[in-house]
Amino acid sequence: MLSVLRSTSYRNLFTAQVVALLGTGLLTVALGLLAFDLAGERAGAVLGTALTIKMIAYVVVAPVMAAVVERLPRKVVLVAADGVRAMVALSLPFLDQIWQVYVLVFLLQSASATFTPAFQALIPLVLPAEKDYTRALSLSRLAYDVESLVSPLLAAALLSVLSYSDLFLGTMLGFLASALMVLVTRLPAIPAVAGQGSLLHRTTLGTRIFLREPSLRGLLALNLVVAAATALVLVNTVVYARDLFAGTNTDVALALAVYGAGSMLVAFAAPRVLEGISDRTFMLIGAAILPAGVLAAAVVAGSGSPWWVFLALWAVLGVGTSMISTPSSRLLRRVATDATRGSLFTAQFSLSHACFMLTYPIAGWIGAAAGQPAAALCLAVLAAGGTVAALVSWPAAAT
Repeated sequence: MLSVLRSTSYRNLFTAQVVALLGTGLLTVALGLLAFDLAGERAGAVLGTALTIKMIAYVVVAPVMAAVVERLPRKVVLVAADGVRAMVALSLPFLDQIWQVYVLVFLLQSASATFTPAFQALIPLVLPAEKDYTRALSLSRLAYDVESLVSPLLAAALLSVLSYSDLFLGTMLGFLASALMVLVTRLPAIPAVAGQGSLLHRTTLGTRIFLREPSLRGLLALNLVVAAATALVLVNTVVYARDLFAGTNTDVALALAVYGAGSMLVAFAAPRVLEGISDRTFMLIGAAILPAGVLAAAVVAGSGSPWWVFLALWAVLGVGTSMISTPSSRLLRRVATDATRGSLFTAQFSLSHACFMLTYPIAGWIGAAAGQPAAALCLAVLAAGGTVAALVSWPAAAT
């Protein structure tokens, strides 16, 4: 997997991704503490609204910005987006009104919705060989999983000697370091593309290709499967660990770490495994695992199962989500042309996050109102529906 780091351009871009992820991780912790300072016991509602704003930016802003900046040099787009994110992060400690948090979160996430698809669309140009690209996808998945473990630990260590507002400075430095790494990287030339019609046409191009291509229709359904399992883990792990199992904050971190470990295992294995089986088979195995795993979570929540069963189940959910997420960009790469690459990566970014606008409320609201078994059961039904839809819309003959 690490052999792709011999490419100087990819190594710089991967470093930019890692430092930006660490900065974002610090931002997550600091934003929660800022919300508590401003809203006290209503901090959860503030964070919930901020997360909703984040998803709206990802779903609505990403395709519009992709169409607006498509003729600009990629380096300009990436560095400008990082610059906006750095300035917003630096501004956050000075806020004293909740509405100001919402405005700046929208600006920051709009910049992220501009940066991430453009960044992802560059990687297949930097690493044109499919084997290298697969290794890069696994490395990227590994970076996300490691960040989810390292950032909270780093934030805890920094908070022992600094105030939470200083974490925003760390976030700013992460985005500035990302911009610097992009700035010094020799990026591949993107072929000039002739005009492709109106802004509306270009904004919806990626989604229209998704609906036309069987493999991407399958990916669209699989995004819902991933969102159902991920929402269960991200929203309700704390409830399972602290309430159902009467655990501690350390137990919450352990459960999330086990979930990440399952995902990392797939990230390590995927490049070799995908040499022997098709993406469709690999991803559909993951899609079969997840509804069963989420349904098992409903049983665990209602039956008083042992703690080790819960941890094993979270590891299985990590395996299933990574089996779908890790190779997903390979499907985009195969369908994309020079004219559609940016639109396709933007559409995947936007459409996949749209699924979370459905699954996050189900996990949180139904869990709070009707209990964890009911929430997990609803998510299992959604995941099963997504799996069936993927099987139907992505026939084996279309691989």
